[in-house]
Amino acid sequence: MTNLKDETFVLAGDIGGTKTHLGLFTQGKKRPLPKVIKTFSSPNAPDLETIIRQFLEIHPTSVTHACFGIAGPVVNGASKITNLPWDVSEVRIREQLNFNHVRLVNDLTATAMAIPLLNSDEFFPLNHTEPVKGRNLALIAPGTGLGIAMLIYQNDGYVPVPSEGGHADFAPNNETEDELWRYLHRRYGHVSIERVVSGSGLVNIYRWLKDSNRLNEPDGLRQKLKEPDPAKTITDAALANKDVGCVKALNMFTSIFGAVAGNLALTGMTTGGVYLGGGIPPKILSKLKEDIFMEAFTNKGRFKELLENIPVKVILNDKAALMGAAHCAIMLK
Repeated sequence: MTNLKDETFVLAGDIGGTKTHLGLFTQGKKRPLPKVIKTFSSPNAPDLETIIRQFLEIHPTSVTHACFGIAGPVVNGASKITNLPWDVSEVRIREQLNFNHVRLVNDLTATAMAIPLLNSDEFFPLNHTEPVKGRNLALIAPGTGLGIAMLIYQNDGYVPVPSEGGHADFAPNNETEDELWRYLHRRYGHVSIERVVSGSGLVNIYRWLKDSNRLNEPDGLRQKLKEPDPAKTITDAALANKDVGCVKALNMFTSIFGAVAGNLALTGMTTGGVYLGGGIPPKILSKLKEDIFMEAFTNKGRFKELLENIPVKVILNDKAALMGAAHCAIMLK
């Protein structure tokens, strides 16, 4: 048990469908400084309040200000997490935990808040274009789901803009992707971008390749795909070049990911940079270094040159959302 009562802390959370990260932070000179971070399994808890209580029992301290990045839309201080049966409320957390100030933000908004706070070595550039200060930024983050956010530059600072753009329509770019769309439409009805650009999206692509006889699945791989994380199985086999079908699936995923990121850059005129967050990009960094992603990103006809001049960077700090939430909690003071 860690006793932290001698200092003043804010509580920050990054709440996802798979994992919940909680941390206690103090204000540093340039950005929030973590003192304690702990990860919990989200599906194993009935609600967020239970996890917060468990965390504070392990690390007892007096908390008055808290901010939580939520994997779902936040409306009037409340949110229903997209991939988890939780209803989260600022009022309920404040009353049950006896906090003075609680703020819920979309998890991508929290990550976006952290981008200006990160150091250069916490990014990996996919091109050699330098960012221009004072321009809009975009964030796109595939993981369990697909998150999107923007930072709009205004009055010498960045204003985070939440988005549920991951649930916008998936737009095929060629006949092959059109066939994928038809396959997913028969299965889901509405085909969102998240159905393709996410962990489950990679699995959807692989299954379509298999069901349309575009790959031969070895027996050993078939058994491994029955394990709890088939997306990891596909990714590992593809990056190790152990299976042609998995390579095809990951290549297609990467191309569509690049095209979606390019669309976001055009939508927000995010000439200050496009940042790739979430759990997947750092894990497929070797694939993103290939030409597939950037070719799809810049393949925008007359606007190809504009896209070529937008910096694209992978966020390497896996606690960026937590840091952004801590920054938000500190700003509540």
